[in-house]
Amino acid sequence: MKKILSLLVVLMLAAMTGCAPTPQKSTGASGEGTTKKITIAGNGGKIEKIIREEIAPKFKEETGIEINYIAGLSGEILSKVELQKKAPQIDIAFFVPLDVPRANEKGLVEVIDETKVPNLKNIDSRFIAIDNVAAPAFGLVNAPAYNTESFKKNKIKPIESWNDLASPAYKGKTAFADISNDWGFNTLYSFALANGGSIDNLEPGLKKAKELAGYSSTFYKNSTQMMPAIQQGAADVTVMGSYVIADLAVNSGLPLKMVVPKEGVYMHAFSATLVKNSPNQQEAIDFINYLISEESQKTSAEAGFYPVLKGMKLPEKYESVIGLKESDKTYKPDVKKLAEIRSEWTDRWSKEVTPELGKLLK
Repeated sequence: MKKILSLLVVLMLAAMTGCAPTPQKSTGASGEGTTKKITIAGNGGKIEKIIREEIAPKFKEETGIEINYIAGLSGEILSKVELQKKAPQIDIAFFVPLDVPRANEKGLVEVIDETKVPNLKNIDSRFIAIDNVAAPAFGLVNAPAYNTESFKKNKIKPIESWNDLASPAYKGKTAFADISNDWGFNTLYSFALANGGSIDNLEPGLKKAKELAGYSSTFYKNSTQMMPAIQQGAADVTVMGSYVIADLAVNSGLPLKMVVPKEGVYMHAFSATLVKNSPNQQEAIDFINYLISEESQKTSAEAGFYPVLKGMKLPEKYESVIGLKESDKTYKPDVKKLAEIRSEWTDRWSKEVTPELGKLLK
């Protein structure tokens, strides 16, 4: 009985003096409350691996902010953010360049500039899709690549132009993406530029794409289908993102070499956007700024992405495979315009190009 009375006295004294169990210290950006967590929706594969295993743990160690990562394709993420527009659950959404203007026009993302994200001042402008809308984070080019050993063995001339991709010399051993994939749409646009077309006239590109289809046995839907084709020797020629080429050549040891055609390659980046009215705005801004810091960009460069910061170089191990020389031509199209016309040309590709698959191999 005495023990019970003593306990009651202690509890009464605690209540009178305002004493209570000490609340957990915040490790979030606000400095108060419980541990903060932000939700990021981005590409799976290499980008997800870099963020989950390297960048997120370091960010948490420095800020205490945890990362919840949802993997998906850019178009899927755009649809998900739009569905959640009235009650956003995603704080940061990663998009390919053509989806950045779509997200912006739908009112799904916030403005981000140097006043919010100071590290933006160090970004190489060639990677920026639209000013003040997204922060480029994982740089790449879409470019042709070929198996050097196979080309040497079969005495095939190295690729010099986008037009060289449509050739009977490859005997159908190709891995080209379908128009539904960004790599495929970029191939169409590059064909147009190589044959006197423009962003306002992709007709010459479509004509060359029909020839490409004729010498190809199939078009692939995504990189997870294309990579095995290259790895297993089913394809000797492809058009891919430079980071995938780097991974296959350096980390898998394949004799694969990227080509910068004389007409040039499209330089761009997977970009981070701040979702409008998301629940953890400041913490998300802090992460975006950290993502484009020198430390994080060194991490992504080690994985084969071009660093998006001015003056930062690609690691030496990738230079011989995907390194860009000063003389190499790169271009930056009007992504707003490309986003507007994509549906029309996707439809035409499906109706006019796809039916031509394999016809010139017979």
